[in-house]
Amino acid sequence: MGPLLEFLAVWWWAAPAAAGAGTVGYVAATTGRRRARRLALDAARHQEQHAVRELLSARARTRAAQAEVQAARATRSASHSEARRALNQAREAQRTATLLLRAARTRVKAERAQLAARDAELPLARIVREHDAIAARWLEYETDVELAIAVPQMSDPHHPTTAAYLQAMQRAQWLRPPSGATRMDPADFVAYAAAVRELNEAFAAAEAAALRASAERGRRRPEVPPRESATRADPPRIIRTEPAPPAPQTSGPAERVVRAVWPVPRRSRHDPQ
Repeated sequence: MGPLLEFLAVWWWAAPAAAGAGTVGYVAATTGRRRARRLALDAARHQEQHAVRELLSARARTRAAQAEVQAARATRSASHSEARRALNQAREAQRTATLLLRAARTRVKAERAQLAARDAELPLARIVREHDAIAARWLEYETDVELAIAVPQMSDPHHPTTAAYLQAMQRAQWLRPPSGATRMDPADFVAYAAAVRELNEAFAAAEAAALRASAERGRRRPEVPPRESATRADPPRIIRTEPAPPAPQTSGPAERVVRAVWPVPRRSRHDPQ
């Protein structure tokens, strides 16, 4: 038992240290996965808080516009119409802020329900996958020769819809994290998700415009009939005419034409009787 006791005396601390390190590693990994799974929910709550602040600001502007209308009405100021117009704009902004807050709260409920599904994909990994899918669809128009010839507008940066897509692609690429497992703040996640959503809309608009232009170009192209069914002009018809037969000749002396002379000339004396 001597060697065993010596071993325990030297390495007695190794087992608690290993257990402690394992516990810390497990807690860190679990916390990281939980934080990654809650990223979309935290982002939705971040948007909800932003919507609440916007609604409070809109209500404050509405109250200020109402005060301006009452002041202009009391003083019979000429700016009463302008104050009334500002009040209508403030009320419209308040209604918009109210709708945005409702949408944000609905999103929070949806993300909370999504979090309950244990086998759901991580939010950041899902956005990165959507980003990659859009980029792959666009690369088909750049690498496929047949597509590039059939739909050249998708590679034309001078066209407005294609230029808008390229700008959206740059914004999304700038906000893209290194990987789907990168730790990200809720505000950055909101910005990246919005950029990918705008990228998808810009690609759909550019693709629709390019396909429409290709179809229009195909309709304007003159149709060339195939060779086997091509119509050929008939050769000119040549009408041969036989020479007219000569006029028949009569045998015998030609007839003399005798014309009557009047009055009859007198005979001379030498004429025979």
